[in-house]
Amino acid sequence: MSFLTANLIAVCARALTGVTGRWAAERPDTRQTIYFANHTSHLDFAVIWSVLPAEVRALTRPVAAKDYWQSGLRRYLAVNVFHAVLVDRVGKTQNGNAEKLRAAEHSLELLLEALGEESSLIIFPEGTRGTGENVATFKSGLYYLWCKRPDVRFVPVYLSNLNRILPKGEVLPVPVISRATFGAPLRAQSHDSKQVFLENAHAALCALRQA
Repeated sequence: MSFLTANLIAVCARALTGVTGRWAAERPDTRQTIYFANHTSHLDFAVIWSVLPAEVRALTRPVAAKDYWQSGLRRYLAVNVFHAVLVDRVGKTQNGNAEKLRAAEHSLELLLEALGEESSLIIFPEGTRGTGENVATFKSGLYYLWCKRPDVRFVPVYLSNLNRILPKGEVLPVPVISRATFGAPLRAQSHDSKQVFLENAHAALCALRQA
């Protein structure tokens, strides 16, 4: 897709959601980054992607659930517009711990391959959409990404009011002003346990609600 078309899609996404971007720390740039955000709407990744500067947007790929984006217009938009990484939701279709583990390992491999040497990712570590009232406990995938790629920045992004624009179970968006607040990169330590890393990441994201 051409640079001009991608910019047009971004303008439409911003117009539809009324979203504004706020940088509580440094502005996004082309350094490799994993943007992790709260998840309340199918519009979430499009909103984050749309407020990024154009040169950053060109290198940033959202991670999305394959079962929702796998067919028709949705798949066309995911693959050809957003260059999304489509992954299976662990626990959605697998039976037994061994099968879930294989699915999780496969998803991690896909994300690492998508990152490569220059791309960034948008992910939602809660694993599923919430109500927008609270941020659920993070799944462990964020930690394992950090273990494999500690050189990549991990930046929290808090989304406000997206659950009111396209709430769970609704089809048509409702015009509401929304905001994406970008925080400072995590300062994780190499000796951090999975629990410590995920708790710190969760706290960093939740802190942006008041930023």
